[in-house]
Amino acid sequence: MMSAHRTWLPRGGAIALDDGEWRVSFDQLHARIDATAEALRATRLARIASLADNGIDWVVADLAMLAAGIVHVPLPGFFTPAQVAAACAAAGVEGLLLDPVSPLRALFSATKAHGLATRPADASPIAGLQQLKLQGVVAATRPKLPVGTVKITFTSGSTGTPKGVCLGLEGLLRVVGGVHKAMRPLSIRHHLCALPLAVLLENVAGAMVALTKGATVHLRPLAALGWRGAAGFEAARLNQQAHDTGTESLILMPQMLRAWTAHLAQSHDTPDTLRFVAVGGAAVGAQTILAARAAGLPAFEGYGLSEGGSVQTLNLPGADRPGSAGRPLPHAQIHADQHGQLHAGGSLMLGYIGEPDIADATLATGDVGEVDADGFVWVRGRRDNLIITGLGRNVSPEWLESLLRESASVSEVVVLPDQHGGLRAVIWPAANAADAAVDAAVAKTNQQLPDYARLQGWIRACRPLDAASGLATPSGKALRAAIAAAHTQPETLHETPA
Repeated sequence: MMSAHRTWLPRGGAIALDDGEWRVSFDQLHARIDATAEALRATRLARIASLADNGIDWVVADLAMLAAGIVHVPLPGFFTPAQVAAACAAAGVEGLLLDPVSPLRALFSATKAHGLATRPADASPIAGLQQLKLQGVVAATRPKLPVGTVKITFTSGSTGTPKGVCLGLEGLLRVVGGVHKAMRPLSIRHHLCALPLAVLLENVAGAMVALTKGATVHLRPLAALGWRGAAGFEAARLNQQAHDTGTESLILMPQMLRAWTAHLAQSHDTPDTLRFVAVGGAAVGAQTILAARAAGLPAFEGYGLSEGGSVQTLNLPGADRPGSAGRPLPHAQIHADQHGQLHAGGSLMLGYIGEPDIADATLATGDVGEVDADGFVWVRGRRDNLIITGLGRNVSPEWLESLLRESASVSEVVVLPDQHGGLRAVIWPAANAADAAVDAAVAKTNQQLPDYARLQGWIRACRPLDAASGLATPSGKALRAAIAAAHTQPETLHETPA
């Protein structure tokens, strides 16, 4: 596996990585990967995690572990100390790559209270890496992994408990090749990593795909891109970085796209180099996509899952249907079963940590939706979230939530069943939005819905939607049961007029 990167990573003097201070050519990147791989192999550690900000070292370390046959466990900075410790224990991590001066150092220090034991020696420098140092970790156990595992990505899920997805090199390169083939007509030469590299979508569909194309990957600290913790985001900072780097492509989460669109509606300062803005991670909605395009952002929605190596479907110029997740990419297959559940195939994981290896050719995604006659995939929501109304109809709350988020008066929303068999919404209004504005947004949404799916009313959220309030995971994913339990008082309900 020592030559894994040589099969897909170009060579030459063109710039591969640019962090605003240092630039690394493709030839230099190959040399640094080889040096780092050799140094990591000399440690005799088989499983190494990383807890680091976006930067050149992150990319070098990731590719060096692929080359050295070491299992890489990227850890997102939005994990809690308990989740970091649990992920390291679950994967049998023996070493941890850290930046001694990064704000994430505090997160690492806090993990010790949750059972993460480190070796007494200080973190050691590794050849090929300028900032990241290797800290030894005492692995209580070394769980068996599926044969061929090269990367373990953890997803917090709705329970907040990390679950390890084991990925193989062949599957990852299949995703990279599929996205590369689909994107080739766009001739992207500059990609800005706007998501954390520890997120598989940016790691694989962002950085690795851009490098495969011979494009320059622009890397900036997450704070410089506007990230404030797990859920906060300042669009003005991202906009400035897009200008400064002359980037042509980015990958965003839906809430980032909405914030950037709102910023541009005020500033009228859209970067003119942008050619493709992929959006994924949650439902986006046709109106959000169209509003972004009206502001000058070439936004295109996609769909994927960690178990499939990240992105599976994507809208593209010339093959675009706003509101859908696009058509399957060359490496992927998607179909819906008789119950409306989507199944994915083509680039599947090897299995979960601690569970039997995956032998099936397709995987039930847990998402409900359909594939239309033209091959576009429409994702309606999570199967586990389906609400059965008093009329016996199945309603995906994500459907209603997506429509409500299109209103400027609604920042975030979660739709829940009420005690009478109807539907209600817990709403986090936009800043300074009055109740009357939210009432109007709910009424407008109801006009777009069949009678069985209409909201009976809404409740103003009592606490922020974040991990500190107990209403969301550290990654910002809503905890529906906790939200329902916190909003049970009928007198707080704003009833929707019939």
